[in-house]
Amino acid sequence: MIFLWNGDIVEIITIILAWFVIGMIAFRLYKKHSEKPKLWKVIIVILLGFFSFSFNWNVFDRMIQVAVLPLGVWILYGVLKRKKERWEKYRPFAWLGFFANFILLSFILVALPINFFIFPENKPETYISNVEKAFIINIHPSAKEHQQVKENLLKLIHRLKQEEFFSDEWYNETYMDTESNKRKERFPYMLINTLPKWGSGLSAIVYIEGDGKGLLIVTPKKQYYFHSDQSLLEEGK
Repeated sequence: MIFLWNGDIVEIITIILAWFVIGMIAFRLYKKHSEKPKLWKVIIVILLGFFSFSFNWNVFDRMIQVAVLPLGVWILYGVLKRKKERWEKYRPFAWLGFFANFILLSFILVALPINFFIFPENKPETYISNVEKAFIINIHPSAKEHQQVKENLLKLIHRLKQEEFFSDEWYNETYMDTESNKRKERFPYMLINTLPKWGSGLSAIVYIEGDGKGLLIVTPKKQYYFHSDQSLLEEGK
């Protein structure tokens, strides 16, 4: 089973705990053998048993591959079956490798809602938690010069409300005007050098609306628009 996460701290802890449990089970199986198999061979058998035919399952916007057929176990059986005692010795570890997929899956299903609670992907403060060195750059001619982010940006971010930013008017202004000099860029500023919440493993590009009252956060998977009653920008020197 393979799962695609963001590389956050919850993922790391989950993987460590799951493999610790797998290791403890392997150790108990190992101790039961009167004639101990070679340890390095046990590790290889477990890792090979891990390979499987899987199907994809989307949970909390995470793609998880759930094991169905034990391909690794079949391969090991084909290699080791010539000597029955050898297959009997390593068979428990081969099946442990396959069932390790489900041990990992159980840990993931518990960790996913925890991860979403700690690092909600629909909150701007998840992507912007440190703005000490933040600044904006103009990415369109319509942007005003000498604009800078407000010192209390973090306080304002907590007040932002998520809204839909696509509209017929915006689409016509942006894409239907064939003359480029008449096109209106809704987000002429880019917010640079901000830091996401520690341990989240998330990355995003942050754009600021022309009036300074909107944020467009673009992640590899989604786009989020947040609106404020106050401008996030102020006139700089």
